[in-house]
Amino acid sequence: MTLAQLHYTSAPPGPDGSGFRFTAVSAGLPQGLLREAEQLIGYEPPRDFPARPDAEQLKSFPKAFGFSELADGSRLLSRAVYTGADYSGRWGNFHAHALHLPPGARLPDGALPITAWESPRWADSTPPGGRPVPIDRFEPSGLLRRDGLIAFAVSRSDRLAAFFADLRALTEDPDAAQIVLVEHDSADVAQWIALACTVLPREQAHRLTFTTYTRRPQQARQQIIGVLPSCEPVAHDHRYRVHDCTAGSAPERVAQPDTDAWAGICAQIWCAGRPDLFRDTSAETGPLAVAALVAGVELDTAGRTAAARWAVDHAATLADDRVTALVGALCEGGAHISDREAPAGGEPAALAALLARLEGRLPSVVTAPLAARVLVSAVRERGPMPALRAGSLTAEAQARLARELAPALRAGIADEREPATGRPLALLRTADLLDIDCQDLLPELAGRLARGLVAEPSAGTSGGPAEGTAGNGAGDASWYGARPPLTDGSARTPGGSSGRGGPADRADRTSATGAGRPTGDVWWSQAPHDGAGRTPAGGSGRTRSDHVGGTHADSQGRASADGPGHPTADSLHPAATLAGDPPAHPPSPCPPALLDAVQEHPALRIALFGALNALAAADPPRVARTLAGVGLPVEGETTFPHLRMCVMAGEPGGGPGGDRLGRFHGVLRTAGVSPHADTAVLRTALGLVWSGELPTGQEGSLLLNQLGSDIHRAAGTRDILIDTALAAPPDDPDVPVLAVDLLRCFPTELRPGQRAALLLLEFAGLLGTDGEGEDWVGRALALRDGAAEPVPETVMERVFDALARRLVLGPGPESELYPLARAAEPRLLAAYERVGRSDRVGDRLRTVPSYAAACFSAWSAFAGTRPEWDETRTALLTKVLRPIVRALPAEDVTAIEEALGRTGRGRLDAFRTWNRPGALGRLAGRLSGRGRRGTDHPQVWSGDVEPPAEGPRR
Repeated sequence: MTLAQLHYTSAPPGPDGSGFRFTAVSAGLPQGLLREAEQLIGYEPPRDFPARPDAEQLKSFPKAFGFSELADGSRLLSRAVYTGADYSGRWGNFHAHALHLPPGARLPDGALPITAWESPRWADSTPPGGRPVPIDRFEPSGLLRRDGLIAFAVSRSDRLAAFFADLRALTEDPDAAQIVLVEHDSADVAQWIALACTVLPREQAHRLTFTTYTRRPQQARQQIIGVLPSCEPVAHDHRYRVHDCTAGSAPERVAQPDTDAWAGICAQIWCAGRPDLFRDTSAETGPLAVAALVAGVELDTAGRTAAARWAVDHAATLADDRVTALVGALCEGGAHISDREAPAGGEPAALAALLARLEGRLPSVVTAPLAARVLVSAVRERGPMPALRAGSLTAEAQARLARELAPALRAGIADEREPATGRPLALLRTADLLDIDCQDLLPELAGRLARGLVAEPSAGTSGGPAEGTAGNGAGDASWYGARPPLTDGSARTPGGSSGRGGPADRADRTSATGAGRPTGDVWWSQAPHDGAGRTPAGGSGRTRSDHVGGTHADSQGRASADGPGHPTADSLHPAATLAGDPPAHPPSPCPPALLDAVQEHPALRIALFGALNALAAADPPRVARTLAGVGLPVEGETTFPHLRMCVMAGEPGGGPGGDRLGRFHGVLRTAGVSPHADTAVLRTALGLVWSGELPTGQEGSLLLNQLGSDIHRAAGTRDILIDTALAAPPDDPDVPVLAVDLLRCFPTELRPGQRAALLLLEFAGLLGTDGEGEDWVGRALALRDGAAEPVPETVMERVFDALARRLVLGPGPESELYPLARAAEPRLLAAYERVGRSDRVGDRLRTVPSYAAACFSAWSAFAGTRPEWDETRTALLTKVLRPIVRALPAEDVTAIEEALGRTGRGRLDAFRTWNRPGALGRLAGRLSGRGRRGTDHPQVWSGDVEPPAEGPRR
């Protein structure tokens, strides 16, 4: 195929005119194409070159060698040179010789356009006769030979990667910025273009447009534009990527080598003198990087990373010898590469993935260096830890790595900044593989692992409260044991009460923490609740904070809910597996890496279970809650009883309505050790079964009598039983029996305040029996007032209720009633009136006349002894007895009078006067001492003949 040619220069007048015109054109070229070509082949000499050059100077003028695309899709390969003066002697003439390639056509022999640079086929003048000489081939210029291009690439090594990065962007995006190359010689621009065409795929290289010189780059429409330093500048125009090779080192704003791995690889291949690699490799980064490494070209970390990643995905299709060569190259170069120096993912990650892909496929002698390289990078540069096996390393490599990596491995295992279940465990596994002794690091690592396992999200910190108790492993006084009473600094609690836990005190605590929820301190105070202050079905609602010994007290006597190493009440929940409710934070399965380490590393397993056992002994509910379902293999570990109980305890027996004692003994059996041999397991079992609650009176008695006092004394759980008695609600009928047992079992160990409270409970149980004795009120008040420390409100409430029931329902003899009237204890009188107003008393008054007579005698006795007594008995006469008596049939009233008559005429007359219509108010006033001379009378109550002397109390 003969390609059309054209010549253009300044010529003397002829048929086509004079001046610059086409002087020789192949037949068949249309005028429109010639007009378009005329815009592309023009030439302007540089401004700083001689205006009237001699023959030698003409040779130094730049040559405008270009390859351009025309509007119809055809291409124009042209060469324009400066010739000096034209036929008329006027300076500024040039000669352009061009070759037209129709769409899809190539140069002879399929040569690339740039290979025609300075070929002898180009003419510097119009051929004779105006007939172009046919061109059958282009002999390449010696300038573009392999060795010359390699030398040129080495001389521009600092700019190659940036240029190739812009070249790739230009070929992939038609709208990308044009590349402007600034060189002193247009021949250097031609070499840049030759480098570019070599690295591009052949088809792209055939389509690359360029010009080696133009004085006006802004008017050039080729993809690569060559200019001299004196040409019009375009450095600040975003449409161009300028590579000024005349101005020292490459500026940072030009592409950096690591921004495009392909560009960096191309640069390193050229500098290594292996352009032949571009012929057999696609333009993809991975295959090119693999080919370079296999050929011995040393690549930077970006190139090595690209090769490793590609090999991971294509390992199945690569020949074993090629994979072996690649692994060898990856292991030889890049001795100190880190993820921070590599692109996202990094070389260490890519090498680790390649090792995982190849290990087992190739002999260990091939993959062992890669395994060593990955391991060194992982340990020193904090890369991903490889899962190596025993045969991954050769004996020599294992010994060498053990010497080199021991300090870094030990430091990483002890690094507290890392989550214990993450990198430290992987480093420990590697230390085992290399036979590095780390036994001294295991206790601290096990402690961190244990604290991480039992940490709860609600605790607020990764270590959580458990970290504070991991050191000793024993339950201290912040859980069980005696605690000082909470007082206001005096012998009495605020409000005149003799203990803590009364209505006012409970109201204060309720207002501070939410409805019905006590503040409490640590887990014994965490009674189950439903979020609204109610105790769920089956829960007793009794918490350790309901008793004076249930909280810590600071130097001012304020309750402290933050015992050392323990969470506050708001940070914990009852153990779900022991209280019947679902956990607030469902436990997560044990990390697989930890389970593997526990199975493979006996020393770590022993240290970890020991740390967990200590935490379980210090905080059983928490450990049981967080370790439920994690899958720790503790079944055969009989040396860790507390951990076994927390992990293997199973489902709970429920609240007080369930068989909690049976559950308790089952938990003890789970420990695998007798509580007599290790009394601490008793504490753990109590904490698991009665998490957040106190036992009932019956449970407390059985716990004491079944196990004996000695074991509770040794286990430090004695005060739990004492608290059970002192904090029990008044409606627990078994508490007096427990009090008796405690007094019998611990006769010399009770504090004076505890002894007084237990004696009061014992006394409350004796009322109404043969052992009640005499002077009930006096004995009770004497015990209370003589106590060395405040008596809990729950105890006094029970005693006063028992006294009131005995005096009202008995009814009590007058010898016992007079101390009541004289003492005028407000809470005892309130209990007395409360019992008198009860339905049980009302029903008995309506049905038993003798009882009504006894109540009238009691409530009308000892008038004027104390105002408080007069108020109480008058209220019972007027509000309870009067309505009932007036509604009784006549025969019942007669029976009441007969009963009173047997006690004396005065009582009978008083009753008749009291019961006479309209006379009740006057009689009540006389009996109570009201209406005396000088007494101020408030306004009259409706329905009374006379108003009460002290105003409307109720």
